[in-house]
Formats: sequence, structure tokens, C-alpha cells
Amino acid sequence: MPPTPYDLLIRRLYRTNLYHPVKLGLTNIHDLLEALDNPLGRSRLPSSTCPQVPPIVHVAGTNGKGSVCFKIASALTLSGLRTGLFVSPHISSFRERVLISCPSSGELDDGSYGGEGLKDAPANLGSPMSTDAVCDLLPSVFAACKSRSIPATFFEITTALALQHFHRQDVDCIVLETGLGGRLDATNVVDPSLSVVTSIGLEHTRILGDTVEEIGREKAGIFKPSRPALVGPDVPWDTMSTVAGEVGVASISKVEDVLGVDLSGSGDDFDKVNSAIALAALKLLRDTPDFAALPIPDSAMSRGILALPPCRFQPHTTPTSVPCILDAAHNPSALSHLRSKLRADRPGEKLRVVFACSSDKDIAACGDIVSDMVEGDTSRVSLCVAQHPRAASVEELRGASRVFEGAEGYDTVKGAVDGAVAKAGVEGETVVICGTLF
Repeated sequence: MPPTPYDLLIRRLYRTNLYHPVKLGLTNIHDLLEALDNPLGRSRLPSSTCPQVPPIVHVAGTNGKGSVCFKIASALTLSGLRTGLFVSPHISSFRERVLISCPSSGELDDGSYGGEGLKDAPANLGSPMSTDAVCDLLPSVFAACKSRSIPATFFEITTALALQHFHRQDVDCIVLETGLGGRLDATNVVDPSLSVVTSIGLEHTRILGDTVEEIGREKAGIFKPSRPALVGPDVPWDTMSTVAGEVGVASISKVEDVLGVDLSGSGDDFDKVNSAIALAALKLLRDTPDFAALPIPDSAMSRGILALPPCRFQPHTTPTSVPCILDAAHNPSALSHLRSKLRADRPGEKLRVVFACSSDKDIAACGDIVSDMVEGDTSRVSLCVAQHPRAASVEELRGASRVFEGAEGYDTVKGAVDGAVAKAGVEGETVVICGTLF
């Protein structure tokens, strides 16, 4: 079957970073949005002719930012607002990165999430950008890059595409998840109603810094003058408050102070913490001038924060009745939480793990945790290569972690999953599929 126009456009987009390697900075995205007639209004773009823009919530963090974005967007949708949601990475379709949820239905317009594999996603997560919309808008982004000689990266092009789509669709509000870091992330061209930092951990150290304080300063770079900021419980507070003072935010709040709760006992319940962060964000949003005419009822908050994006401790049973857990844990902190949740929710179950991650992760630390999940029997670990440019090869995984030397290696994710499921069916095991997505 010949490739469709959509297929050809997406293939071109995926090849972008081969010619324009990732380089953090805002010059490209500023130039690109200017060339596209500024789909943002209240922004930091050097233009005085921008159209009006809806209120924006901007979310950064090492872990939890995607889940928090989904929860906030779900609550806003349940409040009767047409909500644009930009998240990454995707699970089965590029279009899942750009979603719009409509209050009329409260759930997916087409009965599927992404339309290319996930048929049972939770309600209120939004409808992915259609293939027609991609085909309509993406060529103009490519043309702008060419005409202005802008060496835009995959993420910069995708960010511009999302903002164009939200503008065309006339959304009431937008929830934006950063890609990497914050200060120099392509999404950091907005003047948001609220900035949120969910958590800080050691990740992307070659780019963001070697300490949680350095990384925290980068992620706090999304704070804006005269705008409120919110931080989760697992952040370096001194760094956050220092940056807030330097920027001149309207206020900086801790989740615990907004809700009047103590989250120290939440342990490894990531969803409880993420729900608390989302609820605190919604309460702060309700008090901002931008949302004065956009009420957010308590009932919408309480229901909205129950939303879960795909692959967050998501159970799945194969046609051969093998139980599986799908989880996006891809760094030591997230894997540690996953290990604890498996022990709490599925005690005594024998596990088999499928794992892949990016080459810039702490692979040795990840390997120790994965090994612990399988009680040191790494013959129950299947390694594979994630489908993205920074993916570590099986050889790199084994070279960085001695515990992976006894693990099986596969060239493809499908091969690793099929092999693990087949063996788990014989041994009576649960398959845990985790690591870097996309």
C-alpha cells in the first residue's frame, strides 16, 4: 500500500533532527512563529500585531508533568471549556501530541485515542489532531522554515504546529507540557496564566546540569513576571523560590500549602501526588484574572483529576491471557516508584520486564532497579531499542549496566514484547513493559 500524504509528511518530520540536531534555545521558535503570523497573542514574541490568545497553563518537571497536564485539561474540559493539550511523547500516533477536548462530548470524538492502536483510552483526554489538519498545517510550517532559513528541530516544528492548530480551532484554553528543561524549551514563548513545576530529578544531566539545583533552575525558567507559579513536593524549594524572586512572579506556592495537606506520606503513589498537583493548579487558576469568566466548578476538579494518560501503570491482558503492565517509567526515580507500586499492588507475582531507554539516562541505576524487579534473574529481562534518535542500543544498555549482560536483546520493540509474552505465558508471569516511549 503506497504511503499517504500524511505518511510522507510525518516521515519528513521524523527525519528533521538528522539535519538539524537538537540545540536548546528560543531563536528558532521565535522566528518560526513570527513567520506563521504569530498564532500566540500574549507571548514573548517581538510583535505588536498578535491575535488574542486563550489562557495557558505551562507545565515542566522531571516526572509527572504529562499526567498533570492530562488531569488539568480534563478538569477544564469538564468545566465546559474547549481545551487544547500539547504533550509528548506519543504512544502509537504522532497526532496524540496535539489534542483538543470538547465539552459537548466529554470524551473522544472518534471513539479512539490516536486511531492507531489505543482503542480504550480514558474519557476526557481529547481527540488527536486529525490527519487532514496535519496535512493542512504542517506544509506551511515546513515552508516557513525553508523561506526564512530556520533550522528548526522536530520539537520546534511540532510546537509551532500545535499552536497553529489550537488557534485555528479557537480553543478556550491551552495546557502545554515542556519537552526538555524549561528555560530554553520551545514551549517557553508563552505568557501563561500559571506555571507549574511538578518534580525535579537527575535527568538529561549533559544538557540541564549535574545537580537537582541546576536542573531545577532550568525548569523554573518557565516562571514569568507577574504570573503565579506552583511547585510540587519533590523540588529544591530554595532554588525555586530564588528563581521566582529573580523573575518577579506574582506568587510562588507549594502544593501542600494550597491544599492544606501533607504529601510526605504519599510514598510511591505517583498518581496521588500528580492529582494533588493538578488540583492545586486548578484552584490557583480559578483565582487568576484570566479565568474570571471561565468558571471551574469543584465537581469538574474532582472528576478531572481522576484522568490518567495511557501507559501509567496501565493494565492490559493479551489475547493469550498474559497479564501485562504498561508504564512510561524511564529514569531511576520513576522506575523506583514503579517497582514499589508493583510490590504494593501485585505482591508475589513473578515478573518479566521489557525495557528500553534513551542513551542519556543513568542506565546503570535503571539496570539495578530492573534487576531488582526480577529478583536478580535478568534472563527475565528483554532489552530492545526505543524508536527515537536518542535511543540506546542493546549493546549500549549492556555496556552501561553489567546486570543487563544476561538479558535477552531484540532489534525491535515488537520482537521483545512478543518474546516476553510467549515466555510469560509458559511460566505464569506478568509482563512489565516500561522505559522510554516513542
